[in-house]
This record gives sequence, C-alpha cells and structure tokens, in this order.
Amino acid sequence: MKKNTFLEGAMIATIGIILCKIIGLVYVIPFYAIIGTQGGALYSYAYSIYAIFLSLSNSGIPVAVSKVISEYNTLGYVKAKERAFQMASLVIIGLGIFFFLVLVIFAPTIASIILGDIQGGNTLEGVTLVIRIVATALLIVPIESVTQGYFQGHKIMVPPTMANVIEQLVRVIVIVAGSFVALQVFHLSLETAVGIAVFGATIGCLVAYFYLLRVLKKNKKKIEETALVASHEPRISRKTILKKIIYYALPFVMIDVMNSAYGMVDTLTVVSGLTDLGYDAVTTETAIGVIATWATKLNMIVASIALGITVSLIPNIASSYVKKNWKGVSRKMNQALQALSLTTIPMAFGLSFLAAPVWVIFYGYNALSIDIFRLYIIQAITFSFYTTLVNLIQTMNRTKLGMGILGGSFIVKYLLNVPIMRLCYSIGIPAYYGPIFTTLLTQSISVLLILIIMRIDYQVAYRKTIVLTMKVLLITGVMIGILSIMNLFVPVAVQSRWIAILITILYAGVGAVIYCILGYRHRVFQEVFGNDILDRILKKLHLKKA
Repeated sequence: MKKNTFLEGAMIATIGIILCKIIGLVYVIPFYAIIGTQGGALYSYAYSIYAIFLSLSNSGIPVAVSKVISEYNTLGYVKAKERAFQMASLVIIGLGIFFFLVLVIFAPTIASIILGDIQGGNTLEGVTLVIRIVATALLIVPIESVTQGYFQGHKIMVPPTMANVIEQLVRVIVIVAGSFVALQVFHLSLETAVGIAVFGATIGCLVAYFYLLRVLKKNKKKIEETALVASHEPRISRKTILKKIIYYALPFVMIDVMNSAYGMVDTLTVVSGLTDLGYDAVTTETAIGVIATWATKLNMIVASIALGITVSLIPNIASSYVKKNWKGVSRKMNQALQALSLTTIPMAFGLSFLAAPVWVIFYGYNALSIDIFRLYIIQAITFSFYTTLVNLIQTMNRTKLGMGILGGSFIVKYLLNVPIMRLCYSIGIPAYYGPIFTTLLTQSISVLLILIIMRIDYQVAYRKTIVLTMKVLLITGVMIGILSIMNLFVPVAVQSRWIAILITILYAGVGAVIYCILGYRHRVFQEVFGNDILDRILKKLHLKKA
C-alpha cells in the first residue's frame, strides 16, 4: 500500500485494464458456443440496456471523487476529503437504487420495445427476466466505483486495479461455468442459463467491493499517516462539497454521452450511405457490424492504454493544477503523450499487420471484415490521444473547451461521413473506408487543437515528445518490415482458428522482441520511463544484475 508516481500508476492501471479486456474477449468464444445465437442475442439485450443505465448512474461521479479527493488531499483538508467520500457514496447509492427500480419496473416495456413484432426467437418474458436480473448489479457497481475513486484520489493504483481484474475474472467464471452447468448438466431453459450469466456482473462486482473494503479497512491508518494535514482546515459544508462533486461529474457524464453519440453517427449514416452507392445488403451489414461493434471490441485492447493513463493522469494533473504548478502539468502531460506514443503506435500497426489471424481467432474468417479491420484498428491511436487529452483539459476545469471540441468533432463527423464515403467511391477506394477516414480526420484535428491551446495557455513544450514519436514510428516501421519478410515464408493469411492462434503468438513475440531491442538501444524506453523504473523491471525479469 503506497502512493504511485504518475507513470507507475499509469502502468499498473493499463496492465489491469488490458487484462480485463483480454479476459472479456476470450470468454466470448466458449460462452457463445454454449448458448448459441439466440442465447447470445438475449444476453446482448440485457447488457445493452444495462450499459445505458450504468452510464447514467455511474459515469462521472467516481472520476469526480478521484479529482476532489486529490485536490483536498494536496491541500491537507482531511475532514473535507472524508466528507466528500461519504457524500459521493450516498449520492451514487441513491442513483443506483433509483435506476435499479426503474429497470425492474419497466423491464416488460423495455423488452417489448426491443423485440417489436419479432416471432420465433426470444420471448417477452425471457428478455424481461434477464433485464431484471442484470439490474441487480446497479446496486453494487456504483459504490464499488466510488471506492476505487477514493484510492485513485490518493494516487494508490494497485487495489482498484486488482479489484477490476477480480471483478472480471469472477464475472467470466460465473458466465461460462454457470451457463454450461445450467444447460448441459441440469438441462435448464436458455433463459435461466442467460439469467445466471448476466448475474455474473453482480457477483463479480460484489466480490471486488468486499476486496476493496478489506484493503481499505486494513490500510486506513497508513493512508491517513501519509496524507498531508493543513495547519488550518477551513470548514467546508456538505452542500459545497456536493456542488463540487456534481460540477466535476457532469462534464465527464457529458463526455461519455458525446462519445456514445459520436459512435452513433456511423450507425445512422453508414448503412444508408453504402446502400445509396449501390452496395448490397450483405456488404452493408457486414461493414456496419465491423465498424460499430466487432472491431471496436478489439480496438479496446489498444485504447485500454489510454484508459489506464487517464485513470492515473486525472489525480496527478488535479494535484499539480490546484497548486498552479504549470511545470508539473507540462511534465505529466508530456509523459502521458510519450507513453501513448510508445505503446499505442506499435500495438495498432502490429494488430493491423496481423488483422487476418486476430480476426479469425475471435470471429472466424471473413475477408471483408478483415479488410475493414486492417484500417479500422489504426484509429485506436487517434482515439487514445483524443480521449486522454479531452479528459486532461476537463481535469483542468476547461469544461467549455472540452465540450466545444467534443461537440465540434461530432458535428464534423456527422457532416463529412457520407461525403467522404462518396469521395472514396469516386476515386476507386471502397466506400466503407470512408467512416474510418472521417474518424481519423476529426480526432486528429481535435488532438492538434488541444495541443495548440495547451501550448498557448500553459506553455507546454512538445519538442522531446515529437522527437520520441518520430523514433517510435521509425522503429515500428522496421518491425513491420521484418515481419513482412517473415510473411513470405510463414503467411499470416490463415482461416483455421488454431493455426491463427499460433501465427499470432509467433508474430507478436517476434515483433515485441524486435521493438523492445530497438527501443532500448535507441533509448526510447529510458526517455519515457526513466532509468530507475526500467532498471527495476529488468532486474525483476533477471535481464540485468541487481
């Protein structure tokens, strides 16, 4: 139990998030084999509705708690810090209960809207049942998230990261084992099996919450001993604290909503745009499926790095900002950008090169889907920078700027999606690349605008970051070049899932070794992580003498 530096915290959070995403991807293979297409649809119905209500009850407040606690902790306001945690807990428990009741009461109505007039598939009763079961998670997830925010506000990253991994592991075990036992051992109904699966969210979160409570109880004194204590702490009322939490939380909620709306643009425009250009239904529906759903899941492996960096960045930037330490803001911002360059660029280009075997592993062989994913994964780079920087400026109370950039990129994306599809079609490029080009363009412009504004307003210098990014691009290019030569002898274009797994492991291993050796020799890793952290990692891996 110790405070983590920004980069340590980012590494810990990122590793945890990537582990969770990988676990969340891998379980899909056995789970869908157990429950089939109809069961998968039933599971998706419950989770799509649950995700919306989870965002409404949970989005923003845990991040706000992390930020408020970091601010009060930096100022040494111990009583205000604890009062903020209590107030946030009460608010989020109330929201969780409210949205739980809404889901339980209106589950039949929601189920009816989802199913419409469809016949021969899932029943109204079945959808209602699974929605009500998954709603129970709303009683636990919010308070567990706020508790994570309490740790993160103290710059303690290991317990919340462990909680996420524990939650995901327990959830996946319940999903796979529960559905298998229900259907194959006890021969229960499909609705019951899926009901057990969605209840995994509640059980997983409950276990993770008890873990956090145990860690907090055991280490409460240590946390208090390491905290600063102001010589004179002003009396800050509960009302003032509540206003601050809501003020901080609302923009993050808006960011979440705007990002969801941003993704909805493709759903609203791709099908009609491709149909107008003469593409058949199979191509059109495959394209929107890849762009809106399936490729996004794989992109999250790369985007998890941005999420991990953001989790660590928010309390660290809040701490520097409240002290008006602009050098600290500049240093931490550049560390975040450098860490993103170092990791997302090689991962995205590596996944693009391995598009065929990676897609086959998770979804089976489909030439069109692989073709789209090969380009789509590159936007994970711009998305990572875009998400991190938007959250950064929000942490610095630049709410109007954040909302303006989000709103502007949304409008540009909406206006350009169809025209760029038409432009691609007219010059002989597949029109389904259009939405990807639009996203790359709008996110890149947004990133550039934020960087320019931070340079003007806070004198943030990027020279070292630009040089490092150029080195990363060159090293990545060499890595892809060597892998391309390998491809002449061991082709990556395969259709068998087991062979695809072997090919992916082989190429990922070779690529990682090449990148790490070149990165170390050209001092890229040393520049980002520093010699101390790197030496500790090498010693633990027994690659350097203690």
